Order: sequence, then structure tokens, then C-alpha cells
Amino acid sequence: MYNTLLVSTENGICTVVINRPDKLNALNKEVFNDLDKLFDDIYHDDKVQSVIITGAGSKAFVAGADISEFLELTPAQAPGLARRGQTVFDKIENCPKPVVAAVNGFALGGGCELALACHFIYASETAKFGQPEVNLGLIPGYGGTQRLTQSCGKGRAMELIMSGKMIDAKKAFEYGIINEVTGAEELLAKVKETLTLIQSKAPVAVANVIECINNFDHTQQGYDLEIKKFGECFNTEDMKEGASAFLEKRKPDFKGK
Repeated sequence: MYNTLLVSTENGICTVVINRPDKLNALNKEVFNDLDKLFDDIYHDDKVQSVIITGAGSKAFVAGADISEFLELTPAQAPGLARRGQTVFDKIENCPKPVVAAVNGFALGGGCELALACHFIYASETAKFGQPEVNLGLIPGYGGTQRLTQSCGKGRAMELIMSGKMIDAKKAFEYGIINEVTGAEELLAKVKETLTLIQSKAPVAVANVIECINNFDHTQQGYDLEIKKFGECFNTEDMKEGASAFLEKRKPDFKGK
């Protein structure tokens, strides 16, 4: 079904593997097309409760964009490439189901931007992060200037993007870019453990958390949306079930309604 992705679902967790190991899983038009179609399906697939995105092999999560495609572009065409990438990554960021990046090697350029578009990131000890586009006379085009700044702050984002340097998983954790560092063998198991916990919570509430946090912008808009979505939760069966289960000291049985 997908030429560049390996997709499997077990216990509600959809594992998505970017599968171009000979190219260090670099992002090209076909990868974007596959991700776009996949997330259209995930949005409407009741069997999928959460998503892991990772890369084939141990060398790279995604080592960047496929630069060979850049050379074909005119200045008039280049914004279209960035817009396409942002559209797909926005779809990932705004997915109402939790999406976690499991970074298992290089996450550079577009690969770093893909990881940042996920709701949070776990990484192996061998992971490397960076936005090296300045080395090509470019800047990040798939949302990196915005999401990296949101993730680690203005000063650190400025330094990383302007210098193009790579940082290891320990430094990325220190900067707040990633949530947890694990051994390479434990990476997927750790992500699945966290997603299994999240899947035990009310799906509508989780979806509303994602929407509200994505709208955090230091203005009243994010707070107003939080109030609206908080109110909407009270119109769900899950909220009633969750509250009842708490009072009755039992495990809730959420239906996503």
C-alpha cells in the first residue's frame, strides 16, 4: 500500500517505519505522499489509537531531505516544496491521536523537523539531532524554525540553526527537545509502554489535550480554546465514565465517545 513505509498495528499502536535505509531514510516526494495518505487513513481508523514513527535500520531515523530533488527546483518552485512538507507535518502534529517519534540514529534537517512535528520524542543513546540546512545555503523549510524554537527556546534554536551543528541525545534531552533517552534495544518498548498508558485514558480528552497544547501561543486564544474544549469534554460519555470510575474506585472503561 505504501512504497516507502512499513506499517503495522498491534494493541492499538500503529508503528510507522520510514523505509529507505539505502538513503538513510531521506525524505522525498514519495515519502511525503505516503505519509499524507497514511495519516488520512489514521485519522479515520478506529483500530489505531496511537502512532510511533521511526526509521529503518540503526543508522538513521531520517537523515534529512532528499537533496537530489532540490537541484531540480527553480526559486519559484521551492516555496511549493516547503509548503508541501509543512502541510504533511501539520497533519501529523494535529493528529487527534498521540504520535511519538522514536529516533534511532540521525534526525537531521527534515528528519529533525519530522520528529518535532510529533507530539513528543524518545531517542536512543546513539541519536543525533540537527538542522544543518545552512550548510546548503538554506534554512529549515518544513517548520523547523518554529517548532525547534518552541521546543528549546529562542537562543538555543538560533544557535543550532545558524551553526548547523549536531547534538547528541544527552544534549537534546538537556535542551528539552526530547522526553527520554533509552538504549537502542529498549527504544520501541519504552515508547509502547508510554502509549499503552496514554491509551488507557479517555480518547476524546487526549485529542482535546493535543489540540489545546498545539494552540498554545502566549495569547488569549490558547486559553479560550482550552476553556471551550474543557466544556466539550463534559458532553462526552467518557467524561461521565471517568468521573464515575474515580468515585467508585474502579478502572474506567472508555469508549471514545
